[in-house]
Amino acid sequence: MADLTYENILIRYGELTTKGKNKKDFIRRLAENLRQALSAYPDLTFEQTRDHIYIHLHGTDPTKVTPILKDVFGIRSFACSLKVDNDIDAIKEACRQVMADKSGTFKIAARRANKSFPLHSDDINRQVATVILKNYGEKLKVDVHDPDYEVIVEVREHNTYIMYETILGAGGYPVGVGGKALLMLSGGIDSPVAGYLTMKRGVQIEAIHYASMPYTSQEALNKVKELTRLISGYQGQIWLHVIPFTDIQLQIYKYADESYAITLMRRMMYRLAEMVSEKKKCLAIVNGESIGQVASQTLDSMNAINCVVTMPVIRPLVAYDKLEIIELARKIGTYETSILPYEDCCTIFDPKDPVTKPRRDKCERYESRFDWQPMLEKAVENMETIVINPSSRFDEADDIL
Repeated sequence: MADLTYENILIRYGELTTKGKNKKDFIRRLAENLRQALSAYPDLTFEQTRDHIYIHLHGTDPTKVTPILKDVFGIRSFACSLKVDNDIDAIKEACRQVMADKSGTFKIAARRANKSFPLHSDDINRQVATVILKNYGEKLKVDVHDPDYEVIVEVREHNTYIMYETILGAGGYPVGVGGKALLMLSGGIDSPVAGYLTMKRGVQIEAIHYASMPYTSQEALNKVKELTRLISGYQGQIWLHVIPFTDIQLQIYKYADESYAITLMRRMMYRLAEMVSEKKKCLAIVNGESIGQVASQTLDSMNAINCVVTMPVIRPLVAYDKLEIIELARKIGTYETSILPYEDCCTIFDPKDPVTKPRRDKCERYESRFDWQPMLEKAVENMETIVINPSSRFDEADDIL
């Protein structure tokens, strides 16, 4: 196939095809996200239509581009295409070469966008299939219902494009069409997966992490930064807000019963998340809570904790079990980092017998024993914000390389 050249990549939309009057806004956002994700390849150009986006390669190696496209939400599937003249003999020869090393079943799917082309779609299908069967009938058979290979022949105004290998995309909605939310990011397995699922629904995320230096280590913080880096590829970059949480935790243990410590810490975390959300114009809080997984995630606990904020709290994993969450973590590449043995602020202060059915009135009584509001304000004031992208690197001295 030395005489055939990859000309473009055809992008097929995911769920945004159902969006009616809003569809054009979703397509525009997807095109913007594609340009950002592929900014390292300046020769690429983009063409938007109602049903597809074409990425014109202009000589760029498609094997450099396709791995990036797999992580762009809003794409159902995509395929590299070959460009030939609008001539039935050229089309047949190109399709013959495409199928030369294949075996199994195939289908020809012609689309005649250029109505001046002398053959109708069905005629193109029959003529091309006949050539392939004549040359490779001993190893290839036609199956129009469930073929191993679907060869798409798209006849356009000036040239014909041939696609024969479809690659599945990430699906979902383009990141950004659903507004922005703040992810409560720990160093565990669940919260990075919750961030991934939130971005898949078109919501851009920023992240908040609660650090308890010196009780938690620099390695624990770098672990969180690495988790942020791993999921940043799905939206380009993520702002990570690191909140100093030690003083608040020590006051909780000083004035409250230990069994209520986790509940009170979570209430303070929610308040801090709402304060940062308002500051960063986020519309919701996201976390990795799953019903009943730990003491602070029973419905009673969620009720006693959630009541301290007024903005929506999104829990993408609320009905997932741990094995399902681990499977997703492996899929997105965060699992091995999440299980590194560096403790976060919750595990380092983990009480021996946490309450599973906390009462609001008891929470309020414990909190009334110390002046926590100024402490929250000071924590937000001393917040460190780091912009992390897929190329960020962190060493033991906590520097971005």
